[in-house]
Amino acid sequence: MSSPVTPLPGAVPTPAHPASISFWHESLIASGEDAMAPRPALDGDLEVDVAVIGGGYTGLWTAYYLLAADPALRVVVIEARIAGFGASGRNGGWCSALFPRSTASLARSYGREAALAMRRAMHSSVREVGRVCQDEQIDAHYRRGGTISLARSAVQLRRARVELAADIAFDGIDEIALLDPAATAEHVRASAVLGATYTPHCARIHPARLVRGLARAVERRGGRIVEGTTAERVELGTTGSGSRVVTDRGTVRAAHVVRAIEAWTAHLPLTAGTTGAATAPRRPVDPQRAVIPVYSLMVATEPLPAAVWDEIGLARGQTVNDHRHLIIYGQRTADDRLVFGGRGAPYHFGSAIRADFDRDESVFAALRSTARELFPALGPTDFTHAWGGPLGISRDWHASVGLDRSTGFAWAGAYVGDGVGTANLAGRTLADLIRGVDSDLTTLPWVNHAWRAWEPEPVRWLAVNAGLRTMTAADAEERLTGRPSVLARFMGPFLGH
Repeated sequence: MSSPVTPLPGAVPTPAHPASISFWHESLIASGEDAMAPRPALDGDLEVDVAVIGGGYTGLWTAYYLLAADPALRVVVIEARIAGFGASGRNGGWCSALFPRSTASLARSYGREAALAMRRAMHSSVREVGRVCQDEQIDAHYRRGGTISLARSAVQLRRARVELAADIAFDGIDEIALLDPAATAEHVRASAVLGATYTPHCARIHPARLVRGLARAVERRGGRIVEGTTAERVELGTTGSGSRVVTDRGTVRAAHVVRAIEAWTAHLPLTAGTTGAATAPRRPVDPQRAVIPVYSLMVATEPLPAAVWDEIGLARGQTVNDHRHLIIYGQRTADDRLVFGGRGAPYHFGSAIRADFDRDESVFAALRSTARELFPALGPTDFTHAWGGPLGISRDWHASVGLDRSTGFAWAGAYVGDGVGTANLAGRTLADLIRGVDSDLTTLPWVNHAWRAWEPEPVRWLAVNAGLRTMTAADAEERLTGRPSVLARFMGPFLGH
């Protein structure tokens, strides 16, 4: 299954049926609850209070909380395709409290109390998503079952113990428990399990249901969503003048412009605009070197019979991964499929995003093989779906949310694949920043964090792909030596540890 991702910056995408994007989109359409018919495009120039670029979680949560706080605000969400087209609609369905930087790393940079405040905010985001689903009657299959992280070798078990010790050092903020094989089996039964860690701070969701339901909630509160409208550039204004979003369907002038396009950040130029007047032009930001797109791919089985799930477990909405270096992740869906994903696809030169990058048959084959090795009960089960898409990564592996008050330009992103819960926190934080409200959220350590620029090409392409290969090699190294990987220890500082 492929999906219609933008071929090149500025190109007009060829429409494709939304069911082709991912299993999540296909299943929602098949349910008859949402045909995903596109909303009308922008029909000319427009002036609003807040223009949000991107109809995914970050953009929609921002619009939602702005309108909840002030229904009089004029808010428009500008989406190139349909709401939920990108990572928000096709991810692994983990609404987790994971954050790209470790608690210890945050404490080193900002102090212990700031790091703990960030962890508490992430926990609250998992609960907040569930609250909104209930209040807005969004059937996102939300179930807070926590995450079980398996240890399947002596080295992985050692890593699990280190994770527990790190949590204890921060007052057990993440409530991590170290489980023996018997306790692990109460959650999930997999091969070669020596133990596991468990944290309650994660919910299983159906991502397309969440993002599409959130879009409808924004509209009920008075927000406008225009689809099939490509933002070509942002012209930054000056204090009091507002900025402009130039699209292929007209120009939107706004006091505040929010960039909420995650992996597509590299493809939206920012320029010194002509709004405002007599101040010196400000130096344009280079988005291509701020956040780069890296692909994560997924597969899904057919619905599995009860007898298979009796052997595997995951009966209470738990999500599952293990303590290897190359990330994998899985969940049991509400219709009893196993959805299983992971990294391994390459970064493409020049931060390119194309539809054919959503498919990598070698990665799909590896995911199916890994799932079967992890869960022998799958046997000859058919994997009926395969899809993927890009996520956003900054050079310092640090998510950021912020507002430049001199231009009214706001941003959030670089979630490194942990964006479902983090985007909710970003939306609440941006709503406070834009409205000028001082709150516990606006003082969190990620607010106004300035990303370090990625290296120019071809150094960027060489370095990112070398890093991806290194993490694959790190797992192989540990299997051969039975000792913690030297390669992984070298990569640690680059990965937010």
